[in-house]
Amino acid sequence: MSEEVNLEKKEAVLIEEVKEEKPEKEEIAGIAYIYSSQNNTIVNITDMAGNTISRASGGMVTKHSRLKSNPTIAMFVAKKAAERARDLGINSLYIRMRGQTGGLGHGPGAHAAVKTLSKEGFKIINILDTTRVARGGPKKKGGKRGRRV
Repeated sequence: MSEEVNLEKKEAVLIEEVKEEKPEKEEIAGIAYIYSSQNNTIVNITDMAGNTISRASGGMVTKHSRLKSNPTIAMFVAKKAAERARDLGINSLYIRMRGQTGGLGHGPGAHAAVKTLSKEGFKIINILDTTRVARGGPKKKGGKRGRRV
């Protein structure tokens, strides 16, 4: 009985040694810029210096203009951009999401693209909203009393 226990302990120690020998992968980070409006979704992955590694948009995936902002198409866009980035060794991403200036939030494809990048095996370090905010700007047309319909 004691011999069996000793053998089990030795096997457990050998298994632990095998697990410890795995080399740790070097974490190479990149930045994923996701622009999502009501009409299109564009994913641009760069290295940390800002040099573009891969870029994909809804128009590269589908022929139909009405589908370019669709969440399903956004998934394919993110997959297409992620393939090349993974080949070049990037395994973690900072994500910068941007919606249309003056619009209400992000387009329909933004969250689908982020989710797909996560499922593709990238470690997501940070998600940042970089949507531009209009502060005043040019005068709206219509004159003193506004546009009369």
